[in-house]
Amino acid sequence: MTLAPAGHKKDNPQEGLAQIREALAARSVVLIGLMGVGKTAVGKRLAARLDLPFVDADTEIETAAGMTVSEIFARHGEAYFREGERKVIKRLLEAGPQVLATGGGAFMNEETRANIKARGISIWLRAELRVLLKRVNRRGNRPLLAGNDPEKVMRKLMAERNPVYAEADIVVDSRDVPHDAIVSAVVNALAAKLGCKVKPAPKATAGKKSR
Repeated sequence: MTLAPAGHKKDNPQEGLAQIREALAARSVVLIGLMGVGKTAVGKRLAARLDLPFVDADTEIETAAGMTVSEIFARHGEAYFREGERKVIKRLLEAGPQVLATGGGAFMNEETRANIKARGISIWLRAELRVLLKRVNRRGNRPLLAGNDPEKVMRKLMAERNPVYAEADIVVDSRDVPHDAIVSAVVNALAAKLGCKVKPAPKATAGKKSR
């Protein structure tokens, strides 16, 4: 067993996480990015790490509509879904702090971006095409991919959305590694953004945009 030198205060990870929660105040941590980047999986683990509630916007939309996202798309179309998405996210942001996972197209709405900026810290989980394709091909409930070539659709979405996602406060690369490694990267990036001291986690890579 290694003992710390006399007078040396050991790092307490919980203190650092508490600092993050205090710095957030009523703001939410909002995860954005394309389908397959891991917003829900990372978000649940991040919420547990920060001791905050986790909310999935798509789940809230499904609850409000009484049908799945796929059913909303099929019955009413994408425009109808996007309007409901905008309203639900606005309502959720008023109930922070929390970790909020949003759908891939949510951040494309100008009003939603403004609401997130006013009431949250946005984190773009960015991933390479090969990683995204590997993940989205595991699930068959992606409305935008239904009946289409996944690679073609994903390339198009990346071209359209990545420049807008780049407006996020923080960028973290969602690599093909265990989700906990991505969570550690997010925590470290949040701490840097908010000016908190958190003991860096090993093998966690994150990028933070300069403002």
